[in-house]
Amino acid sequence: MPFAPTGSNELRTGHMRFPGSVSISDELLFGVIRQVTQSALAAGFKNVFIMGDHLGGQDELRLVAEQLDQDEARPHPGAHVYYIPDLYFKEKQQMKAYLAEHGIPYDAHAGTDDTSEVMFLDAKKWIRRDKLALSTEKDEPTTSVNGDPTKATPELGKMFIGFKIDNAVNQINQALATQKN
Repeated sequence: MPFAPTGSNELRTGHMRFPGSVSISDELLFGVIRQVTQSALAAGFKNVFIMGDHLGGQDELRLVAEQLDQDEARPHPGAHVYYIPDLYFKEKQQMKAYLAEHGIPYDAHAGTDDTSEVMFLDAKKWIRRDKLALSTEKDEPTTSVNGDPTKATPELGKMFIGFKIDNAVNQINQALATQKN
């Protein structure tokens, strides 16, 4: 889903301070994820895995999975709904460790990590290299960047996205193995 809670539309908080941002409420995200998951279950999926790559909305993803996995009224009693947080949280730990090991300061938003991932996916479409600049936590309210995107590379992006994929696949395999026991 291309949208997540990213700040107040009315108060222009969070990312909503910047032109072009789109935010939805926590309640709407919860409702959409719940209905999409219910649709998958109704269509006959036996296992539904819910995951997100944005800090905003993680609680809603977890809550939907917990509620629907325990719902006795689901279309197939043997169906399961799983929340896969390792895609986001474990990768962040791995990324922080890698950056520290290589003398690159940790960044919290739109720095080396995020910019590298976008570069790997499609640098020509999304990255304006001439606009990349170090931005501190103090600068973040006006830049939306907290880190150093000038250190970003497509190779780092490939590695970080690889962490996400490996973490999600491993957690999914663990969930399926636990289900069979």
